[in-house]
Amino acid sequence: MSALAQGELRDGPRGTAVSDDIASLYQEVVIDHARRPRNFRELDGASRTVEAVNPLCGDQLTLYVQMVDGAIADIAFKGNGCAISQASASLMTMAMKGLRQDEALALFTRVHTMLTTESEDDAPPAEVGKLAVLSGVWEYPTRVKCATMAWQALRSALEDAGRRDGTE
Repeated sequence: MSALAQGELRDGPRGTAVSDDIASLYQEVVIDHARRPRNFRELDGASRTVEAVNPLCGDQLTLYVQMVDGAIADIAFKGNGCAISQASASLMTMAMKGLRQDEALALFTRVHTMLTTESEDDAPPAEVGKLAVLSGVWEYPTRVKCATMAWQALRSALEDAGRRDGTE
């Protein structure tokens, strides 16, 4: 992770201090998932495949989703990008396995809101579970697209699945 990214994890915008404990946890989880992304592979037999690119920084990924009976039976990704994009995709795939399409879309909405808007208090939203480690991203507009790219690809895959299956 670049020195700039590490500094962004320790200090909030305009010099405001972020809790050292939260920043440390955030940094550890992001680095772990960036170095060893979970579900980083091609998925043979995927029912949905979506390509995503962030032209602002060059992040790119291919998301593979295997839907069975309206639920995400398996999900994986391949691609290149910054630590935040890779970690976000890795965390997303872990959170989505086994969710029904409507549950996955609801989680997408909660996480997208968390990634793009300031919370009313300093606590990350409880309804996103371990994904709360990404809650500080909204403070860094240049990082929001990195963190949301995989999530947007997922939404596209799920909405396409709904159109094809007649559930939308």
